[in-house]
Order: sequence, then structure tokens, then C-alpha cells
Amino acid sequence: MKLSNSNIKSTNTINDIKLSALLEMTKAINNNLTTPQLLDIYQDILENRLKVGKLVLFSFSTEWTCILKYGFDSSYNHIVFENELLDIKEIETISFSKGSLSQKFEIIIPVYHKQTPLAFVLLGDIDEKKLKVSSTIKHLPFIQTLTNVMVVAIENKKLYKSYLQKAAIHKELELAKGMQKLLFPSKLPNTNFIEVHAIYLPHQQIGGDYYDLIWINEFECILCLADVSGKGLAAALLMSNLQAALHVLVKYTQNLKEIVIDLNQLICENAKSEKFISFFIAKYNTKTRELSYINAGHHSPLLVSGDKCIPLSLGCTLLGITNPIEFIESESIIVDKNSLLFAYTDGLTDTVNNQDISISQLELENILLKNNFSSCEFINQAVLFYIEEFKSEMPFVDDIAMLTCKFK
Repeated sequence: MKLSNSNIKSTNTINDIKLSALLEMTKAINNNLTTPQLLDIYQDILENRLKVGKLVLFSFSTEWTCILKYGFDSSYNHIVFENELLDIKEIETISFSKGSLSQKFEIIIPVYHKQTPLAFVLLGDIDEKKLKVSSTIKHLPFIQTLTNVMVVAIENKKLYKSYLQKAAIHKELELAKGMQKLLFPSKLPNTNFIEVHAIYLPHQQIGGDYYDLIWINEFECILCLADVSGKGLAAALLMSNLQAALHVLVKYTQNLKEIVIDLNQLICENAKSEKFISFFIAKYNTKTRELSYINAGHHSPLLVSGDKCIPLSLGCTLLGITNPIEFIESESIIVDKNSLLFAYTDGLTDTVNNQDISISQLELENILLKNNFSSCEFINQAVLFYIEEFKSEMPFVDDIAMLTCKFK
């Protein structure tokens, strides 16, 4: 069959429209036009050049949302995504019966990346007469190509924006991590009277475990270890409040009960019963060798003396549970020479192996007794090596802090 000159001219005109439209969209993408600008170009091509009478474009961000629509009167302003669309993988005429979309549109173009749907375009009322085409289907390959090009460009914009947001968050977390390091003592003592070493392994970039050593005077110091419930930034912020408050309090009182009472009030006021803190605080006098302590709901630190491991458990409830604390116990011990104090947070004993078995206190006691005459750093490293071997390929599940003190 020989085409007439008018048919050839019409065909060339249509092809020119499509080529020009595709080049325009590609140029707009290369010039990094905004998503609304790309959608304006897309609508102009389909509505004014290809004469597509009605269109709805759904895109997924956190939920399926209509990002473009035209060809409707004001009575059809609220277009709701219908989950049956997710069953459509290829271009087809709309055949499902539920909802209102099937009553308004004839054709659907799904856009997928591998198995993930990115967008759905619904078309209706294509004016075939003005384009001189025999069937609506003849334009669908081009519309699909144009839609794919634009949707992928918009998706790339989302991914790039997400990348920038994540990079900014990562930068903020790195800054917070650096700031959090400043809250820990920069140097722990190793003198003729006391040796102290600590290890902190945050589960995330920042965490809620805290240890400290604060000198009160030439002979006395405060030792503490704390664990804020939860992980991440919220726990780290509460921990920083605890650290700041503790440093202020010890300037005015060295009474451990008063310190615990005031810290508990602060946590109750700031956390409003949504978070709590396990807290161990001790005061040591290098001249009298007296160790006083209060354990506020923390895993009992172990005092190793000779061949004995003594759990230091007397104290009160967790900080932040009730205000005021109804009952507080304290204990004072004269420690023997070369006694060892090992305090830790529950991330240590919550570590499990591939059989879902956790580390027991007896295993910790064996490590401490075996290495009692080693340096504090060696003891911490020995415990760390043991739990690494114990858990094997299993991940750590929480922040871990260890504070080891030797009373020489």
C-alpha cells in the first residue's frame, strides 16, 4: 500500500513532535531543572502536543502520592491511589473494577526499577483525530519512554537529596561523636596509689554509656559508671546532662547520697519517666584506702581481693524512676592492697553467641581472678578479647563500657 504525501507529512510531523519532545526533556534533565519544572514539560508534551486528554501520575516517596494530574473538573480533586495498581507490571488497558480510577482511565503505564515500582501513569481520552493515528496504542511506546526518562530523573533527584541528607546527618553525628569524647576524662591516673583504665565501645556512632573519674582533692576521687536506657542521640544527650550535673555537684558536696538524690531529681525532670539511668558511683581515699559506693540499679561491679570476687550491689533504684528516691543504702569498705574494681555496663553481659547464650558473671570472675596481677589495661583487653571470641560472628547488641581500677 502506497502512502499519500499527506500521510507521509502527517507521520513526519508526529515523529518530529516526539523527537523534539524527547530532546527537550533530556536537555531539561541535563540542565538539572527542578521536579516541578520537569513535570510542567511532561504535561505540556502529553496534553498540548500529543493531545492526551486526562492524566494522573502517581509516585512513591514515603507513600503513593499523586504528583501530576490534569483533565478533570473540580468535582474530581481528590484522587486516591488504589493498591490494585501494584499488580500491574506492563502497559495495559485498565481492567480492574474496584475504585474510581478504572472508570476515568483506559490505559496504565507502570514504571519499575527491577522489581520495585517507581510510578504509575494513567491515561484517558486521547484525541486520535488530530494526530492522524489509527490507534492510541501507537503512541504508548513513546509515552512510556518519555515517562521512564522523566521518572528515573526524578528518582535520581530523590536519591541525591537523600544522599545529601545522610551525609549531613553523618557529619553531625561525627561532630557529636567528637563532642562526646570530650565528656570522658582525657587521662586516667596510673600512680603509686591507684591505676585506672577504661574502654568504651558505642553500639552506634554515639551512645549512652558514661564513665568518669573526678579528683576531689589530693587524696580523694570520685569514680562512676552509668548506662542510659536506649541508644543513639537521645541517650547521648541525657548522658551529657548527667556528666555536666555531676561535675557541678561534686564541687559542692562529696556526700554520695546527696549526689544521687540530686542527679535523680535532674533525670526525672529532664527525661519525664521516658528514660532512666543505671548508675554506680564510688569515692576512694588513697590515704585511708576507704572505698564508699552507691549502686543505683547498675550491674554489680566486682571487687577482686585475693581469690574472692565481691559484688558491690547495695544502693537504690535506677535514676529517673521515682522522685524522691524512697530508700538509699551505701557501703564503705577498706580495700586490701592490690585489690581490683571492675565495673561494666550491661552491653557486656548482653553479648550473645550463635546459640543465644550470654556471658555469665562467673566467666567474668574467672578472667579477673586469672589476670588479677596484670595492669588494668591488660585486664580490659583480656575481657574484650574473650567477648570477641565468645560472640564469634554475632554482632554486639548494645554499648559497652568497662572501668577497671587497681588500688595499689
